[in-house]
Amino acid sequence: MKTHTVRFHPEKDLLKKEDQLAWKLAVLARETRDADLDDDVVDMVKNRIIDNAAISVAALNEHAVTVARDKALASEGQGRATIYGIGPGRTFGPREAAFVNAVAVRFRDQDDTYLAAEYSHPDDNISPILAVAQQLGIGGRDVIRGIAVAYEVHVALVGTGEGTGICLHKHKVDHMTHIAAATAAGIGAMLQMPLEQIYHAINFAVHNAISSRQSRKGDIGAQKEFVPGFSAEISIDAVNAAMHGLKGPNPVYEGEDSIIRRFLDGKNDQSATYKVALIEKGEKLRNIMMTYPKEHAFEYQGQAIIDMALGLVPKMPQKDGRVDWAQIDNILLITSHHTDHVIGTGANDPQKVDPDSPRGTLDHSIMFAIARSMQLGRWDESVYDIQAEEKEELRAAMLKVKTQQDEVWEQRYHSTDPKEQAFGGTMVITLTDGTIIEDSKACANAHPFGDTPWKRPDYIRKLENLTKGLMTENTRKAFLSLVDTLEAATSEQLAGLTPVMDATTLSVLKTQGIYNACHGSETCRKSA
Repeated sequence: MKTHTVRFHPEKDLLKKEDQLAWKLAVLARETRDADLDDDVVDMVKNRIIDNAAISVAALNEHAVTVARDKALASEGQGRATIYGIGPGRTFGPREAAFVNAVAVRFRDQDDTYLAAEYSHPDDNISPILAVAQQLGIGGRDVIRGIAVAYEVHVALVGTGEGTGICLHKHKVDHMTHIAAATAAGIGAMLQMPLEQIYHAINFAVHNAISSRQSRKGDIGAQKEFVPGFSAEISIDAVNAAMHGLKGPNPVYEGEDSIIRRFLDGKNDQSATYKVALIEKGEKLRNIMMTYPKEHAFEYQGQAIIDMALGLVPKMPQKDGRVDWAQIDNILLITSHHTDHVIGTGANDPQKVDPDSPRGTLDHSIMFAIARSMQLGRWDESVYDIQAEEKEELRAAMLKVKTQQDEVWEQRYHSTDPKEQAFGGTMVITLTDGTIIEDSKACANAHPFGDTPWKRPDYIRKLENLTKGLMTENTRKAFLSLVDTLEAATSEQLAGLTPVMDATTLSVLKTQGIYNACHGSETCRKSA
């Protein structure tokens, strides 16, 4: 592993390609071979493919995903890529298929996570890599290598500890920029493209993938879920342009009007530097092993806290096999500023302590997460289906929960060292008789440093739970069998990685837009 220093260079410096970060990422992608992947890394790539299928199929009938799918339907027959839910018999343009698949994966906000200097969902890279593989007739072994490289690059850009990583959110830049770089590198590795082409693909992708974080503010719409779809399109187009010999804007990270100089720390401090740690030739790709899945359908900061709350339930006073809320005086969560201020009582948002609020609010309320997990003694897909007879007890329980900022948890929240970084807290439950029940948890159970890091059975269980009533058992078994033997899969067999939703029907738009104006219309096809 070598740590590279990245900073702005004036145009007169004539920074050599070999000294540019995009070139170094391209070298990593070009020189990776199948032998550079350990067995547990290959296994984890397969796990994340299962995870993607689970969360995407569960989201297929959401309105925003239906709109994204409608756009892809207009490209039917124009490529070889497949779409989640539709099945292998129908194929679409790779750009369009990658877009809708990436939107579906991100929609539930239950995909994998990695956080250091920047935030990320590294599995955003899988959909475009798979679509390009299907389009160009690439086999399963090369797909695995491409995904592993994308994770390697993505995590390196986000940070691997010891002060590494390029922070985007500090400057209100969305993390699509890092997704695009990683996807371009992953596709380049999968296709074993020439080094020069991978370099220009990365330059193209990064330059075109700058967007603001306004998508996460104000009256939040579908842009947040569409971000990985846009990144997929940008990355595929970037690779295509580079394959035809076109040059991308460079140096994209270090130049006079580059990302660093105009959008990040370099805009205020021309001497600002970033550090990115990359493996050297012959070293193994291990970064995917630092990332972790979301076990619970809730915002990432709540994963460890839900686990802690569930662990405390047996220690709390019980009545008729449930927590006896009459004996609970208050529950205090001591945590980071961000957890308190964004999803805790520090937000001063009455909707966050109201069980009548919409799911999009409740899945960003730690008061709801704590009270609901303790009320039910579990956390599953039904937690947001609040029954009338449960509501008033839940409302009272949510009001018993308070959050408080703590400097130690705040420091750990902002640490760029994955071994120190934490998104949990300390929970103090005070009973009406003065008894104190207390626990602390830094990492979610599913986290690599957690109590029960996820293995294959956990991903399969998530797939079964999320696709129940959407996918038949035979389809699920066929999908898992393909994943198990992915190294030997042909490009035609890769269609099975976007399994059909065959236990129910896909939703169809009732409104007319641009893309569905010609669906099924012979007149439109003739005029085209």
